[in-house]
Amino acid sequence: MIKAPDTGYTGILCVNKPQEFTSFDVIAKLRGMTHTRKMGHAGTLDPMATGVLPIFLGNATKACDLIPVTDKRYRAGIRFGVTTDTQDIWGTVLKQSDVPVSRVELEAVLPDFQGEISQLPPMYSAVQINGKRLYDLARQGIEVERQPRRVTIYHLEILSYNEISREAILDVRCSKGTYIRTLCHDLGSVLGCGAVMTSLVRTEAAGFTLENCLTLENISDLLEQNRFSEVLIPVEQLFRELPAVHLSPVQTRMFTNGVRLDLKRVRHEADEGLHAVYDMNRTFLGLADCRPETAELVLRKRFS
Repeated sequence: MIKAPDTGYTGILCVNKPQEFTSFDVIAKLRGMTHTRKMGHAGTLDPMATGVLPIFLGNATKACDLIPVTDKRYRAGIRFGVTTDTQDIWGTVLKQSDVPVSRVELEAVLPDFQGEISQLPPMYSAVQINGKRLYDLARQGIEVERQPRRVTIYHLEILSYNEISREAILDVRCSKGTYIRTLCHDLGSVLGCGAVMTSLVRTEAAGFTLENCLTLENISDLLEQNRFSEVLIPVEQLFRELPAVHLSPVQTRMFTNGVRLDLKRVRHEADEGLHAVYDMNRTFLGLADCRPETAELVLRKRFS
C-alpha cells in the first residue's frame, strides 16, 4: 500500500509464477527487487506449475494463516499411457501402455473422483514424515509408508481431449492440499493405462485469479516507474466476504489494546465466527471472533 523506509512495502501481490521457479524462488527474487524482508505466500506451487501465487508483503504476512478462501482451481494437462516416479512428465518413466482411452471412458470415471476422495501423498512432495520431507527421501531412492488424506474435488471437467495422443486438459476446483499430479496418476490407474500430468496452471487461489496476477517482468517495470505501490492489494480484500463490525472511537481504542468488547455495546447481532473489524471511518483494524455464548467480541489478529 505505502512504502515505509524501515519495513518496505505492505500489501498483497498476485504473481503469475513462472515455470521452473519454486514458490520460495519467487519470494527470494521479490525480496531483492522490492527490498522488503517480510514476505509469505498462499499455497506452494511445484516448479513445473505456473499461475496464481499470492505473495504477502510486510504487515500483510499476518494474514497468511487466516485466509478464509483456501480452495484452489487448476487447469491441468494429462497424458494417458505413461507412468513416472514423480507422477508428472518431468519424472523418470516407469511404465508405458498402448491401451486406448476414449473420451466416453474418461468421462465415465470422472464422477468417482468428485466429492470427498482419498489421496496418497506422492513421494515427490513436501509432506514431512518423522521430520523429513518426502522429496528428500525420494531423491535418495527411499520410499516410505504414507497415510492417505481426505481431500475434496468440487468440480472436475474435461476442457479438451485428443483420443489419438490420449492427452486432455482438465479444469479442477478442489480443496487445499489436493495433489493434481496424484489425481492424474489415479485416473490413469483406474483406466488401466497409467497417466502423468503434463502441465499445470493454477487459475485461482485465496480468492484471486490469473486476471489479478502480474509477471516478474511486469513487477520490475512498475518498480522502475515508481508505481509498484499502485498494484498492491490491501490486506482487507482477503476478508471482504466476512461479516463486518464497525466500532466507535472509544471501542476502537479498546479493541486495538486487546480488550474484549461487549457485543451489546457494539450493537452487533451475535453471529458466531470470524469477523472483519473497522473503525467509524471504515479503516480496517483486524479480525475478531464473535462469541454469542459470552456476548463478546474477541481480538484474533490486529492489522492496524
